[in-house]
Amino acid sequence: MTEVAAEEPGDELPAPSLGAALEALLIVAVEPQSTVELAEATRHPVEVVAARLNELAEEYLSQERGFALREVAGGWRFYTSESCSGMVERWVIDGQQARLTQAALETLAVIAYRQPVSRARISAVRGVNVDGVLRTLQSRGLIEEAGTDPSSQAILFRTTPYFLERMGIASLDDLPDLAEHLPDLAELEAVIDAVAAGD
Repeated sequence: MTEVAAEEPGDELPAPSLGAALEALLIVAVEPQSTVELAEATRHPVEVVAARLNELAEEYLSQERGFALREVAGGWRFYTSESCSGMVERWVIDGQQARLTQAALETLAVIAYRQPVSRARISAVRGVNVDGVLRTLQSRGLIEEAGTDPSSQAILFRTTPYFLERMGIASLDDLPDLAEHLPDLAELEAVIDAVAAGD
């Protein structure tokens, strides 16, 4: 596939090529990126970026890669190739038995001790985005949605009976007491509330 003329790197593009720059941006992007956003990021004309995105999508398809580049809902994003969906499904199911990461354990602890708790409050305690970790914990059956917060309408999370089973305890009352390991709880609560509220 012949690349567009603007594929050659310029002073304004700190990447080997426009194609490489687009790949790098799309790999780290959390949400689908529009052609306009990608053109602004790479400092290339919209029509040049659009042509290169379409070329990349065709290249991946013709090379039978394990991923595909698709434009969905007005933005470009990498997806698992349909031809590999069975492999991914098997890996995800088999992964249920894998150990939890440190991030997942920390997030699970926050939920266990503060439930029901919103995503924002969990992120405030951990200091990082927890979206991916929450999906992992839900897929493993350790947490579940517990309605919404009356004031913010945020989804609340709690642990499941399966969590108690895996912990080997009968109820949440059997969790170890953390009070002696924490700073002044009133002060900590105020800080967490402020961060969760975005103050």
